[in-house]
Amino acid sequence: MTAPAPTTQRQRRERQFSERAAAVLVLEDGRTFRGQAYGATGETFGEAVFNTGMSGYQETLTDPSYHRQVVVMTAPQIGNTGWNDEDDESKRIWVAGYVVRDPSRVASNWRSRRSLDEELVNQGIVGISGIDTRALTRHLRERGAMRCGIFSGEALADPAALLAKVQSSPEMKGADLCAEVATTEPYVVPAIGEKKFTVAALDLGIKAMTPQRMAERGIEVHVLPADATIEDVYAVNPDGVFFSNGPGDPATADHQVAVAQGVLERKTPFFGICFGNQILGRALGFGTYKLKYGHRGINQPVQDRTTGKVEVTAHNHGFAVNAPLDKVSDTPYGRVEVSHVCLNDDVVEGLQALDVPAFSVQYHPEAAAGPHDAAYLFDRFVELMRGDDQHSVNHMEGPRA
Repeated sequence: MTAPAPTTQRQRRERQFSERAAAVLVLEDGRTFRGQAYGATGETFGEAVFNTGMSGYQETLTDPSYHRQVVVMTAPQIGNTGWNDEDDESKRIWVAGYVVRDPSRVASNWRSRRSLDEELVNQGIVGISGIDTRALTRHLRERGAMRCGIFSGEALADPAALLAKVQSSPEMKGADLCAEVATTEPYVVPAIGEKKFTVAALDLGIKAMTPQRMAERGIEVHVLPADATIEDVYAVNPDGVFFSNGPGDPATADHQVAVAQGVLERKTPFFGICFGNQILGRALGFGTYKLKYGHRGINQPVQDRTTGKVEVTAHNHGFAVNAPLDKVSDTPYGRVEVSHVCLNDDVVEGLQALDVPAFSVQYHPEAAAGPHDAAYLFDRFVELMRGDDQHSVNHMEGPRA
């Protein structure tokens, strides 16, 4: 006698979950985690990293900075609010794979259009569920971010063969990826209300909310491809230049570093976020390095040294700028100081030029997803373009109430 067909959404979902295919996650050091397929079945490879956010998974998945990374969510249950048509930060999901412990059986939100795993299937994103993500996160904290593979369905094979595939996959160090996620054609995000400024924004993996935050402040944003030249930048007659977040190793971004140096030489106001911060660091003469396991999540404490205030911030970076915390540095473009620092590990989270109008932060003030503590940085950029405080934002206002 066959079992009766499930009648409620929860019963249908329980049946679907019980019928999921087996899956395995294999780390490059040989450790494996067995669970069930989540999203598409097959195989995928990338750098295993963990994200400490308890919400905002849709913005995380569509953040181009996660290109070629397998994201492990430390929050135990993911998928509660489903997937909507409004919160994407780009036109597609960029993560290479997705790892969750307990996928929500039911999506409950008034904007939800489908479940998270349905969207993962729709976009061909291979994932795994039902594993001990706490143990995996502790392993990555101790050993560092590393290559991994997720295998399910017909992709399952002999463990030695799977490990060999992982170990032959490309590493993140030395990866030149920003052109793979950036726009190929320029486009314009118009100012909301009265137009006050024009900004040339180099797309290195830009999130949709970033030009939106500028547009809200009366900025017309001309978004340019990652390979835009200094002539392309100044063809839009910008009042300021912005370099976005993006994936990959900043040590490979020689072209973008040269463009940033051209902006510094012309003393045009410059603002960089995340990858843009690393490029500014290189343009000023500092080095960059790979963090052991990086900062990813929406709950990272950062101190703004220009105000002394501590902000809770959103992060997604595996590389950082190597600049001294305890002194003002002399560079080919004048004096520079570290303006922001992570309170967890003293990683440089921001740079401030004192003699040319340029600053940057390593985290994501556009707050998508994440807290709004750092939204004031867009106001600092406006003040810089307005010419306040003789090129320097060192004494500008901090967070507004």
